[in-house]
Amino acid sequence: MHRRITGKLVIATHNPGKLVEMRELLAPYGIEAVSAGELGLGEPDETGDTFQSNARIKAIAAADAAKLPAFADDSGLAVDALDGAPGIYSARWAGASKDFKAAMTQIERLLQERGATTPDKRGAHFVSALCVAWPDGHLEEVEATADGTLVWPPRGTAGFGYDPAFLPDGHTRTFGEMTSIEKHGLPPLGLGLSHRARAFVKLAEICLEPR
Repeated sequence: MHRRITGKLVIATHNPGKLVEMRELLAPYGIEAVSAGELGLGEPDETGDTFQSNARIKAIAAADAAKLPAFADDSGLAVDALDGAPGIYSARWAGASKDFKAAMTQIERLLQERGATTPDKRGAHFVSALCVAWPDGHLEEVEATADGTLVWPPRGTAGFGYDPAFLPDGHTRTFGEMTSIEKHGLPPLGLGLSHRARAFVKLAEICLEPR
């Protein structure tokens, strides 16, 4: 049986870009959202081997610590020619300084080494796994993807992470060149293009009531 989200919700992230997107997605539902960072909660070790298991770890840790429902996302970029890398290690490729420009450069170097120089060899997809955990142990989990192609050099300064290198299928601008509404805004304002927006639509259907 699915459970509705009501009242205050902890967003289990310390990533400023991810926090902005999650708050924007939750805004139409009147949910009071506070981040794990704002509550001073620690970051659990992400020891899972899938996006879903890591989202679950983060949501459960925040729900247990805050005694409130907690909403977590684990997401990343999977590059076909790199056998799905960086995958669940997408953030780690950027290092402690969160240098995604360096991470995108590393991916490009590896693609060049493998001869992946034409669009048909540069397919990739973003994955977003969402989990809402309640203090009593109840979980709601969904997952979605956004398919595209990697471009070089990266284009645009919007978004965060690998967005400037990712050209979603059917579009001429990268996520880094799109406004937040274009990238993850939900209809009728936006197209709900991003992996996180697509996963959120699934979650909203089972857990949220519009205001």
